[in-house]
Amino acid sequence: MVRLAAIGATNREIATQLLLSPRTVGHHLYRAFPELGIGSRTQLADILAE
Repeated sequence: MVRLAAIGATNREIATQLLLSPRTVGHHLYRAFPELGIGSRTQLADILAE
């Protein structure tokens, strides 16, 4: 899910691929960001590039 968000997929696109609701995707990303020490999707791409 995080990798899909990092490449620019929207919550709706991620939800469609993983058979989840967009709200569920948003919830999980919201919970993952603090654990990764980031605050936005743009920072997510930087972290995964490293």
